[in-house]
Amino acid sequence: MEIIYALAIGVLTGSGVWLLLRPRTFQVIMGFSLLSYAVNLFIFGMGRLTVGRAPIIDTLKQVDPSLYNDPVPQALVLTAIVIGFATTALFLVVLLASRGLTGTDHVDGEESEP
Repeated sequence: MEIIYALAIGVLTGSGVWLLLRPRTFQVIMGFSLLSYAVNLFIFGMGRLTVGRAPIIDTLKQVDPSLYNDPVPQALVLTAIVIGFATTALFLVVLLASRGLTGTDHVDGEESEP
């Protein structure tokens, strides 16, 4: 399970970095999105990858912290997903406005030939 998880994080990170190095603005935005997904998976994985643990503390039984999942990484990832979606939407609106003003979406501003 951990190997698949690590490979998924590695593929997302590698693809995100590759897209960040591209000259087109849309590809850079998608690279940032992939990198944020990789970071979210990494943070989520820090909350222990286990199956079958109770998500809620039962007050009637004795509290043993090793029996429960850590809710902080889950809350951080959920918040990061919402903020990432909002910033991606903002970047796309700015991209469309910039393309309308300049006529291109290249980072350096020069139009390339197809």
